[in-house]
Amino acid sequence: MRKFLDRYYGKLRKIKVNYVLLNLFNRKKLKHAERMYRKYGIHKSVLLPISSADMPSGTTDKPWLDTQEGVAALPTHPGLQRFDEATRQGILQWPDNGYLILRGLFSTDEVERINAEVDRLIEEKVVDFNFTGRKVMFAFQLSELLRKVVNDRRLLDVMDFLLGKRIKVFQSINFLTGSEQAAHSDSIHMTTHPLGYMIAAWIALEPITTDNGCLIYHPGSHKLPYLLNDKYDHGGNRFVIGDDAYARYEEAVDAAIRNGGFPAMELHAQPGDVLIWHANLLHGGKKMSTPNASRKSMVIHCFADDVLCYHELTQRAAMMEDDH
Repeated sequence: MRKFLDRYYGKLRKIKVNYVLLNLFNRKKLKHAERMYRKYGIHKSVLLPISSADMPSGTTDKPWLDTQEGVAALPTHPGLQRFDEATRQGILQWPDNGYLILRGLFSTDEVERINAEVDRLIEEKVVDFNFTGRKVMFAFQLSELLRKVVNDRRLLDVMDFLLGKRIKVFQSINFLTGSEQAAHSDSIHMTTHPLGYMIAAWIALEPITTDNGCLIYHPGSHKLPYLLNDKYDHGGNRFVIGDDAYARYEEAVDAAIRNGGFPAMELHAQPGDVLIWHANLLHGGKKMSTPNASRKSMVIHCFADDVLCYHELTQRAAMMEDDH
């Protein structure tokens, strides 16, 4: 059923009872959510819809670099010295920027192997594109090579340090073309309680330019209040998700960018370059100058492993492979 919902977008994806059934069929993947419900005192079944409105009030926990105390301690933090100079400088600018760039993290040979593996998975129909026609979801769960890529300590060590917690890889997305997606915060799709404990990385798998749809991001926008369901008119109710909930969300994001004066930056990248960004950084994909131009890349979304993970837009707990 999950593959069906991922592949086809329409009325079925907006009826909440379908997600209840999906949860019922995948109950084992909700064990992490059950533990976190108990931890945070959420008294409802993991099978039922959940959103930020159900979260306990009064939680003050934040990632350490989202606090004044953490920012003040960062320059002399002993863990900072583990990283090379370029990475250290990126980390030092993280609190202000909400992102950092790691140039050439993956070698040419590594990139070639990743691209060959993705091509094989698609050709052999091990994976398929979801309803967008552009995204291959969760391929790392079906490939030993991609599983090693997403769990590469060169990536995870930096992300662990930025959040101040051990993280767990949740999702991979592979692209063959640009997303051309409007600006958004990942926290509308992959939400945490407490807020901020999601982090993401994007790997360029070929040269990325304006022509083939480079990434766009808005430095400093991660400091905006999180735009969740209670902050805009999503048009839904207790039974359905609003027909144009995401379009309304995009309009609200656009207004926040304009009102806050956050300029758009473009990431022009070479194969092996990596962008890591904050859970609330507004970002998207530039429209391709050449329609359907090749733009191979891979995105990794991660959660801290001791927080509640859920999907604000579709109002359901996140399914995760259980390590316990």
